[in-house]
Formats: sequence, structure tokens, C-alpha cells
Amino acid sequence: MTVSRPSLATALENSSLVHDQAAIDAAIARVADAVRGDYDPADIPLYITVMNGGMPFASALAMEIGQRGLDLEFDYLHATRYRGQTSGSGLAWLHRPATSMRDRRVLLADDILDEGHTMLAIKRWCEDQGARDIRIAVLALKKHDRCVEGISADYVGLEVPDAYVYGYGMDFHEQGRNLPAIYALRD
Repeated sequence: MTVSRPSLATALENSSLVHDQAAIDAAIARVADAVRGDYDPADIPLYITVMNGGMPFASALAMEIGQRGLDLEFDYLHATRYRGQTSGSGLAWLHRPATSMRDRRVLLADDILDEGHTMLAIKRWCEDQGARDIRIAVLALKKHDRCVEGISADYVGLEVPDAYVYGYGMDFHEQGRNLPAIYALRD
């Protein structure tokens, strides 16, 4: 049985460009500069990519950080509330990092901080694992006043409107994550 999903082509026709590739690249370079300024090269941070959406941003950011002389130890996690939908539900842990966080500096990289429910749960889990310092880097911060208390990003690449956004890691019904720009649905 094939599951029908909305067309990405139709979504693009009904969307506005929010940030192009050049703006994204410049934002990632700014975030890399800020991260590099906050970390001692002798204290290699554990760099955790939040899958799936965080992968494009985390990869590009890691390369920019490396160009600035800071090494990273890599791992990933997969926790989601959306599972291909446009609104969240309960948190599902699909993969937890295998690398010990005990007494480590942890840098979480994700595509977007929207209301923050998922990121707050991830941060609390890292604290429970004994991380001594947890920083959060996101490509996009959604502009609204609905973020849950107790969570914020330490490094933000770009702001996006309070609309359904997709591209550069963010999905439209599990499509469009590999678009080199960020779009917002007009409807």
C-alpha cells in the first residue's frame, strides 16, 4: 500500500523563499566563529547531531568549525515529535548516543528551535547522562512567543517567520530536507 502525501512541487509553488543558500552559508560561518570562541581546543566537545533534520546544518557547521581549528568528537541522536506530520505529539527516542557524556562538554546541533519541547527533553537527557556543559546550535529560530520555559539556543544562524518552514534539513512531509534554501508556506 502506497501512502499518499502532499507534493513538494505544489508546496514550493505555494511558498516564499525565506533564506537562500548564500544567507545560510554566511549564518553557518557566523555560528562557527561563535562556537570556536567558546571552546578550548584542548577540551574536545562531544558534537551531537539531532537527526534527521539537523544533519545538513550539523555537517556544514562541523566543517566550518574544523576550518577554525577546533576538533569535535561525533555522535548523534534521533528523537522526534513529528514523525512526518506538521504538528508534534509525544517524544519518540529512535536512537540515543553511544558515547559517554559524563563530565563532557556537549554541543547539540539541530535544524530549528520552534517551541522547544523536543530540545528541552534532549537537554534534560544529556544532563541526566552527566554532561558538564550543554550548548545548543540551531540553524533557525522560529520567531514567536510560544517557546517552553527552560530552553533556548546558544547559537542561532537565522530567524524564520512563525509559519511552516522547510528546506535545509527541515521537512515538508518528509520531503525537501535536501533543498539548499529555506521556504515558508504561504497558506
